[in-house]
Amino acid sequence: MRLELAKRTDLALRALHELCTSGGRVAGTELADALGTTHQYLPQIMSPLVRRRWATSSPGPRGGYQLEVGLDGISVLELIEVMEGPTDTDTCVLNGETCDASDPCAMHVAWSRARDALLLELSSISLADASGDC
Repeated sequence: MRLELAKRTDLALRALHELCTSGGRVAGTELADALGTTHQYLPQIMSPLVRRRWATSSPGPRGGYQLEVGLDGISVLELIEVMEGPTDTDTCVLNGETCDASDPCAMHVAWSRARDALLLELSSISLADASGDC
């Protein structure tokens, strides 16, 4: 069993933390450098955050990105779902199909409890807690 997050989720967390610690607008090239990624890839990281209105983007030579919310108001689960899509709670861990509660698989109860506990924990941790003080 593997529970992994995509690299873009890590970059998004780090980008939000970088914007938080900067206290203002950060140029795209500067932010990309701080994250160790390319200026061309940065919009793929930042677009979901801008759509969610956690950050704003300003074009042009004096443009850049700026944090619009406090990291204490965003949960780790929210960031994961923004970057990776909704949490899948219906797929059976044994056969990869929808798990029928009326005829559950052998792991249904145990996996459902573990998944629910994980989601509860991730929703209770803020990005401020996960990324360090800002």
